Amino acid sequence: MPTSIISGVEELARRRGFFWQSSEIYGGISGLYDYGHLGTLLKRKFENQWRNYFIEEGYYEIEATDIMPENVFRASGHLQNFVDPIVKCKKCGNKERADHIIEDELKENFEGLAPEELTKLIKKHNIKCPKCKGGLESVETLNMMFSVDIGVGQGNKAYMRPETAQGCYVNFKRAFEHLRKKLPLGLAIVGKAYRNEISPRNILLRMREFTQAELQIFFDPDTITEHEDFDSVKNYKLRLFPVKNRANNKIEEITCAEAIKIGLPKFYVYHMAKIQKFYLDFLKLPKDILRFKELSEEERAFYNKYHWDIELLIPEIGWKEVAGIHYRTDHDLGGHQKISKKDLSVTIEGKKILPHVLELSFGVDRNIFAMLALGYKEDKDRIVLKLPRMLSPFYAAVFPLVNKDNIPEKAEQVKELLKNNFLVFYDDSGSIGRRYRRTDEIGVALGITIDHQTLEDDTVTLRDRDSMKQVRVKVADLNNVIFRYLHGEDVENLGK
Repeated sequence: MPTSIISGVEELARRRGFFWQSSEIYGGISGLYDYGHLGTLLKRKFENQWRNYFIEEGYYEIEATDIMPENVFRASGHLQNFVDPIVKCKKCGNKERADHIIEDELKENFEGLAPEELTKLIKKHNIKCPKCKGGLESVETLNMMFSVDIGVGQGNKAYMRPETAQGCYVNFKRAFEHLRKKLPLGLAIVGKAYRNEISPRNILLRMREFTQAELQIFFDPDTITEHEDFDSVKNYKLRLFPVKNRANNKIEEITCAEAIKIGLPKFYVYHMAKIQKFYLDFLKLPKDILRFKELSEEERAFYNKYHWDIELLIPEIGWKEVAGIHYRTDHDLGGHQKISKKDLSVTIEGKKILPHVLELSFGVDRNIFAMLALGYKEDKDRIVLKLPRMLSPFYAAVFPLVNKDNIPEKAEQVKELLKNNFLVFYDDSGSIGRRYRRTDEIGVALGITIDHQTLEDDTVTLRDRDSMKQVRVKVADLNNVIFRYLHGEDVENLGK
């Protein structure tokens, strides 16, 4: 078995059908990955659970194009500001992201520093090219967007979108008119984004083509200090890592009511609680691997008044951003209003306003990789993928104990009973122990074994993937039992 968790995840992903480098028969391109059949199931599960959880009353999903005209990104500021620091080796010509080279050498985060500051650090610490150990040139910047020429001849200049958010902003006014002219209004997009990363790294954590799940909440800025459901979370404790705690690396646990006292508005804090509950209460992750990290004024985008990243503690990698909550003010609608010459303000109860935006932004691929790395375990005689139950590629596997005595026919009946409610699969190949191991390895939550006793009393054996505990339940109760299990009930209680 692999000894490294990350190498184990990568090997398992290729071998069993989660993901692998795109176009690998041609050597592949760094930062581009394809999902196999299991990876696609896992990814769709995460996307759909995200939709079910975050897209509530007054919020709607839309679909916008991946290619957008140049003026969209002039208005958003991406043409001017969407850049990364790049440094070139004087000897071999290798190009790397400058802050990452320094981070690897000094074991600190230098994201957000100006090129001049990064150049000084490289000289001060005599940092060399990671490939050939040659000297490095001065740090420059590279715009990360992929450009596209539309049409023939002169054509029209366009770009592949670097985030899904702009699709919500350019469509806001029309959506507002269609959706009863009310605020807050949430517009969500789950789709692809494209960034010409200088040095993609850590497999799915930093890619050139990736999937985002983003919710843009448009609201009256005068109401940011209120939320109608705030009382439901006021005593809920958030895990915060503010800028002031970086020296001692301390995570604070404070209630939402206490977060208001440190200067965060209720509308913002309510959605912080909602995000944390998604990970801890819905996906059932342990709380000590999650934190909200506050970005400093230098680190966050200039238009973000509040910016906290949601980070997960990934084995062998450390704390890694998987989502963010950003108060973007009226930067986006204001920019598009200026460049397009279209009035994007709305009238609410006789008051004309340009809405502000609260953004909930999730990197789908980053979350998928985090779930795989957190779930990957090597036991004495098996590899098991302990995914959150609601994200299991298949919720259950149906096993006939033997391929005779009418047991396969009964197993087929059980599969038919379940298939309209749950994604299950049927496996009759090899010993039952070998079948358990195969399904453990791909994260199947439950094993359902049909044996001779099933023919006598119409009960089956349920086996829990993580604990390997087993109970017998009636076939007639299976749909209800699986539903309870997926929502967190212990397997030992299912037979009661």
